[in-house]
Amino acid sequence: MTQQEPGNDYPLSEVPMHARKGLASTAMVLLGFTFFTATMFAGGKLGVAFSFVDMLGVVALGNLLLGIYAAGLGYIAFKSGLNSVLMGRFCFGEVGSKLSDLILGFTQIGWYAWGTATAAVVLGKYFELSQGNVLALMVVFGLLFCATAYVGYRGLEILSYIAVPAMGILLCLSMWVATVKVGGLQGLLAVVPTSELDLSTAITLVFGTFVSGATQATNWTRFSRSAKVAVLASLIGFFVGNGLMVLIGAYGAIVYQQPDVVEVLLLQGFAMAAMAMLLLNIWSTQDNTIYNFAVAGCNLLRTRRRKTVTLAGAVIGTLLALLGMYDMLVPYLILLGTVIPPIGGVIMADFFYRYRGHYPRLADARLPAFNWPGLTAYAVGTVLAFNSPWVAPLVGIVAASLTYMALTAVLRGRTALADAQA
Repeated sequence: MTQQEPGNDYPLSEVPMHARKGLASTAMVLLGFTFFTATMFAGGKLGVAFSFVDMLGVVALGNLLLGIYAAGLGYIAFKSGLNSVLMGRFCFGEVGSKLSDLILGFTQIGWYAWGTATAAVVLGKYFELSQGNVLALMVVFGLLFCATAYVGYRGLEILSYIAVPAMGILLCLSMWVATVKVGGLQGLLAVVPTSELDLSTAITLVFGTFVSGATQATNWTRFSRSAKVAVLASLIGFFVGNGLMVLIGAYGAIVYQQPDVVEVLLLQGFAMAAMAMLLLNIWSTQDNTIYNFAVAGCNLLRTRRRKTVTLAGAVIGTLLALLGMYDMLVPYLILLGTVIPPIGGVIMADFFYRYRGHYPRLADARLPAFNWPGLTAYAVGTVLAFNSPWVAPLVGIVAASLTYMALTAVLRGRTALADAQA
């Protein structure tokens, strides 16, 4: 069944071809998602730890890996018309997929809480508001930011068409002023690193900061009109968009010792532009985030009432913001970079290895309650990522994929042997 009320966006079924979008629409929504303040802090750490040329290399490599990962999942989303939580039914089972629903939903509601709190706290500091007024702002923003997500894909698209060009202009202006201040390219090349960071940790920072978003970008790439649209939009969003955010953070750290572009704009004398950047930057990510939560919630509860789940998520996120989510970003980012990537690894192995690149229609599929190879592979990937001294998210993805393929091959062998003996 795919006939649903307008704007509900097919939360429990494939997106039909008549509802698919082109490159401009899909890429703009993904750029709105990846233009996010928190990503700049990863760039800030790179900016003071590497020479300018080396920093550019790290940013390019980390975001290329992220873009390839997002593009792989985006291709599956186009082919199947499904998002990650619905793909989870194939690789984890009808009941087992609720695990990925909980993990993906929980992480997104945490992002929503952090973004809501950040907007209120920064405005509170700028306008010197009392603590009570800051808390009141959190409530206002918590409800405001979910408005476009409540509308659905179309709401996200409209906001992105407004926010992305505006933020692009502000970012270019800020980078130009910063470049002039530091003495142009010659000044940037002369900057001496003031801290140390090994390459593995640096790639982990770049790749891990938004890998949770890349895993759930299928919520929009499943609307792609073609495989080319899905892949290019993913690369534009996560290689170009996320890469620009990391680069801006590095620029700010090098020139102003401040990775946050809002603070940089204030230092540059663009006060009103800084406030506009803050709201556009956070809102264009917040609506995508709460949309992700709603999609995961719909699959968890097996309900098509996406709009109701969106509102419920906004209320929960606002409560978490009021309870102090603003101070928990760093440990939260580490958690996200460890527990989410193995989900994507299992999904890709399941689609390309077990299903040979083609899922059956979800309504026609006879799926077990639990697909133990998928759940086991996820557990192995997560444990190895937690204990990896190298790039934890990549280790989680590769380990989960290889484990799943190995377990699937063993089961196929046993099945073939049993059939031969029967």
